[in-house]
Amino acid sequence: MTTTTAGRSTTTGVEVRPLAVTGCFEFTPPAFRDERGLFVSPLQQGAFTEVLGHPFPIAQTNHSRSARGVMRGVHFPATPPGQAKYVHCSRGRGLDVVVDIRLGSPTFGAWDTVEMDTETFRAVYIPDGVGHAFLSLEDDTVMTYLVSTPYRADLEREIDPLDPELGLPWPKDMQFMFSQRDTHSLSLAEARARGILPRYEDCLAAAEAHR
Repeated sequence: MTTTTAGRSTTTGVEVRPLAVTGCFEFTPPAFRDERGLFVSPLQQGAFTEVLGHPFPIAQTNHSRSARGVMRGVHFPATPPGQAKYVHCSRGRGLDVVVDIRLGSPTFGAWDTVEMDTETFRAVYIPDGVGHAFLSLEDDTVMTYLVSTPYRADLEREIDPLDPELGLPWPKDMQFMFSQRDTHSLSLAEARARGILPRYEDCLAAAEAHR
């Protein structure tokens, strides 16, 4: 499920749009272009703090490069400790998807999408416990992730991005490529039955702990 919500401009000139998943936001920064090229700041702490009430706590930066058709996700961290993400596209073009899998969340089961590229420089804030997936729409698409906690492979979890229960809006005319990890991911129902879905109250507590 996705809904279109009107955005607003922050005092720094960054356009912000709340997404259909509670706590997720799309940020579109102004880009300054001239004959030399351009300059843009995908994350501006002033704008982020104006919307969220606190700065984004950066513990690590991650970088991925993907061929067309590569699908990563739906990934989410075990919570606690949890992990928040701020994601933008540094090269190419991709479809970013957030999915609310937090038990007890007011928008549990909802999803939303943001098309990312190096024309708009849209970025997405993904709070602790929210599922995240990404599809590369062009070869050599580069995604940059700012995260609130260090990466730990043993805490990573995944749900099948093609699960019919999720009903995510992937293109029909593209052959997808998955990692071994994502090929064997669980359905939403299986993840819930195994007790690995994060609880909404734990995600809120984790977010407070990271600030």
